[in-house]
Amino acid sequence: MKNIAVIGAGSWGTALALTLSNKGHQVKICDVDQAHIREMKEHRENVKYLPGIPFNDNLAVVGSTEEAMEGADIVLFSAPAQHFRSAFEHAIPLIEDSMVVVNVAKGIEQGTLMRMSEIATLLKPDVKYVVLSGPSHAEEVGRFLPTTVAVASKDMKLAEYIQDEFMTDRFRVYTNSDVCGVELGGALKNIIALGAGISDGIGFGDNAKAALMTRGITEMKRLGVSLGADPETFAGLTGVGDLIVTCTSMHSRNRRCGIMIGEGVKPSEATKKVGMVVEGMFTTIAAYELAKRVGVEMPITECIYECINEKIDAREAVEILMGRDKKNEMHI
Repeated sequence: MKNIAVIGAGSWGTALALTLSNKGHQVKICDVDQAHIREMKEHRENVKYLPGIPFNDNLAVVGSTEEAMEGADIVLFSAPAQHFRSAFEHAIPLIEDSMVVVNVAKGIEQGTLMRMSEIATLLKPDVKYVVLSGPSHAEEVGRFLPTTVAVASKDMKLAEYIQDEFMTDRFRVYTNSDVCGVELGGALKNIIALGAGISDGIGFGDNAKAALMTRGITEMKRLGVSLGADPETFAGLTGVGDLIVTCTSMHSRNRRCGIMIGEGVKPSEATKKVGMVVEGMFTTIAAYELAKRVGVEMPITECIYECINEKIDAREAVEILMGRDKKNEMHI
């Protein structure tokens, strides 16, 4: 059994901490929000983000990154994507050569337009980095419902190591060597989930959502391939798999936010009402800028970008997408 530090005690970090501690690993979880930490210590559960699931004896709640990482074999970062850089920078002096870093944030950093692996290797070139992604709502993982994810690393031995340490009879883990594709799939699907929610909020049916998801995966693949990703990755768990679950479930913050926008709520107000970080709102802006930088056409992303920036409303976005020039489906 391993010693595992979990940096970030939101719903996803907590769900993974529960899974890993239930397997028998010694897990320490921390967060920058000290009031949140005190509450978790008192109640021995995450009342705020994952209520009703008690912590077992293998899961310790601690007050700092330093305490969490002391003696760790694996350090799991579950900070929101826009805060990954600061969380990782703080941890760098504590990362020993033997430690493996696992990141589960799904996003693209605004401004730099960097993926999380690019940030990590820029700040610590020798980091042993693995990304974990896939169709995995924290609300289900935390209750030990069957879930399947993928882990990717440029070093397949690291991916296989994390596969061995994370996999349980309810949490199946596949390996992949395409870090770029896995990270982009996890990030970009949140944009399409916003669009799926907007479609639902307007009152459109299954036909519209199926079309949006299908053309959305085409956009995701188009940008991914231009950046060096394997197109096959987008047909897997971290592409179409994650897209399906995020576009169809009410567990999805991005879809819930989109529904409110489709119903006429201002995007900024919809984000507040969700009550947790809506990664798709940040990723839409970053992906829009990244697509412009590399010269890739992403019409759905562009329309959602215009919509969340209140340049067009939801119905105008639909009219723009439906009124585009004729295309051959097979030309991605």
